[in-house]
Amino acid sequence: MIRIQISADALSDLNDGFWFYEDQEPGLGDYFSSQLRADIDGLKVTAGIHRQVYRSLHRLLSRRFPYSIFYEFSADRILVVAVVDCRRDPSWIEAHLDDVTE
Repeated sequence: MIRIQISADALSDLNDGFWFYEDQEPGLGDYFSSQLRADIDGLKVTAGIHRQVYRSLHRLLSRRFPYSIFYEFSADRILVVAVVDCRRDPSWIEAHLDDVTE
């Protein structure tokens, strides 16, 4: 069975997103977290079908929030390396991906 690992950087990204939405409206951060976790869990079935958009990273677009989930895929493991707000400047996203893949 394929296992999913979430890097410390990706967990930090998820935490940042949680607080952003929680500041907008109490309870929205929990909804954000549950939706993104569901998207990540869905990788057990869909990993590898998403385009490689940056180096060896595949990108899954979240269904409910404007976030991208960047991951590496092998035969027995999915490693989520970043969870990024798509509204960010593209140069910031690229620099962030450089930081988390080094």
